[in-house]
Amino acid sequence: MAEERILLIVGGGIAAYKSLELVRLCRKAGLAVRPILTQAGAEFVTPLSLAALAEDKVYSELFSLTDEAEMGHIELSRSADLVVVAPATADLMAKAAAGLASDLASTTLLATDKPVLMAPAMNVRMWEHPATRRNLAQLKADGVLFVGPDEGPMACGEYGEGRMAEPPAILAAIQAALSVAGARPLAGKRAIVTAGPTAEPIDPVRVITNRSSGKQGFAIAGALAELGAQVTLVAGPVAQPTPPGVTRLDVETAREMLEACEAALPAEIAVCVAAVADWRPQTAGARKLKKGADGPPPIALVENPDILATLAKSPKRPRLVIGFAAETHDLEENARAKLAKKGCDWIVANDVSLPGVMGGDDNTVAIVSRGGVERWDRLSKGAVARKLAERIAEELS
Repeated sequence: MAEERILLIVGGGIAAYKSLELVRLCRKAGLAVRPILTQAGAEFVTPLSLAALAEDKVYSELFSLTDEAEMGHIELSRSADLVVVAPATADLMAKAAAGLASDLASTTLLATDKPVLMAPAMNVRMWEHPATRRNLAQLKADGVLFVGPDEGPMACGEYGEGRMAEPPAILAAIQAALSVAGARPLAGKRAIVTAGPTAEPIDPVRVITNRSSGKQGFAIAGALAELGAQVTLVAGPVAQPTPPGVTRLDVETAREMLEACEAALPAEIAVCVAAVADWRPQTAGARKLKKGADGPPPIALVENPDILATLAKSPKRPRLVIGFAAETHDLEENARAKLAKKGCDWIVANDVSLPGVMGGDDNTVAIVSRGGVERWDRLSKGAVARKLAERIAEELS
């Protein structure tokens, strides 16, 4: 069995000396370690010490001609199963939270598609500063894992929270993160998820839309990402937070949503959850329509493109194409008809006439395929998303 691989970023701080012991413990535990040493980190530990303990080359320069020729920072950022930042200084956390790429360490954090674990280390005042708390919240929202910091005396003479966790605790967190990462059956697979309503303009002020909240689609995007998929979420106009690890594209109209989906191909998975408007005004007024003596103005409608059917018939067709059918009556009958008409693999049918479904937090669904119907009890939308993601992983395995 191949060694699990750690990419270790060593930041600048007195706690960097603990990184040497961490490397030793990781190697003893059978983990391969490839170090990145920041310029500030090199003020506390030497490249030679890290290289000797890691039994691998130490990387430090973003614009190194030799390193870029041999490895390249993009490949380096994706060469391991887990990226560990220890010590994670206030500066490194701030760069990662803001998406900056000013050196090899920050560029690696921005370019990686692997889980990231940070072990913060800084003065207690820096740890408690509002900016650091904002950065911590943002990084957690982005899916970054944390171990520590601990409370205790510091090299600066102060006492409080901010000490880097001890190497054995960091190793335990690494092993836990690798265990979760190992249970990512969709790793390496790409998924497209549509969510929310579309909004079709009547004039600059008014639109044709619907009551979809986007909650179910966003939950599915997050659940697929948790299982390792590289997810592109194409979202209509909703105010839902972006799930960690998901790339979000915001659109308004059905035509914009289709264009974004086709641009995201190729993909192995497509889950069309969005409540796309079937029709749009043939012509959108350049000015706000006014009331007149003749009553409401006539609005000629034309059919919108069918996103689900288009993806199902695409030359770049995903391996598994799933549609949603929001129905108010004849749920399974309508879902079977939609399955045949669209050419997709599954239809997830949900009865939106039930209270608390449209815009709510719960859902009752049935999975309709050519093999039959699988009915699920009422669940939270998060639980529906996790169960569906697991079924997708089983199907693709």
